[in-house]
Amino acid sequence: MSRAYLALGGNVGDSRAVLARAVALLCEGTQVRLLARSADYRTPPWGVTEQPAFVNFCIAVETSLSPQQLLARAHAVERALGRDRAREQRWGPRTADIDIIAYDDVSLHDENLILPHPRLFERAFVLVPLAEIAPHLTIAGTRIADAAARFAHEDIEKLPPR
Repeated sequence: MSRAYLALGGNVGDSRAVLARAVALLCEGTQVRLLARSADYRTPPWGVTEQPAFVNFCIAVETSLSPQQLLARAHAVERALGRDRAREQRWGPRTADIDIIAYDDVSLHDENLILPHPRLFERAFVLVPLAEIAPHLTIAGTRIADAAARFAHEDIEKLPPR
């Protein structure tokens, strides 16, 4: 079994409910098991700023799927929740976005998947929740807690539990 870290986000509809459903669908069956989940965070939009705030969080999972199979499963969950990657604006509004941030110590670069995630260290909305569940995790030689600390000034709001 492998350990993977995923970032989830959305800003269309009841994002907290949609993303909770995403985790349930992703972890259905025996191939993906939830190990940890951060709190939900309200975060400003990234890329395209003229849109509603996002809800973001990170999860740690144990999986028997390969990185490519896990990505395919994540995309199937996104589609089941109403996302149409072919018709959406890049970095625009979406019901559910699921990104694989890291998968064990795998370094991978193919046309569909880059691991670790290439923009991980630019995104407070990933680093802050990831640091909550895996502060001592080191990716590409950088400890996640240290990387997240650089974003202490960012406008990220930890949401209360539902």
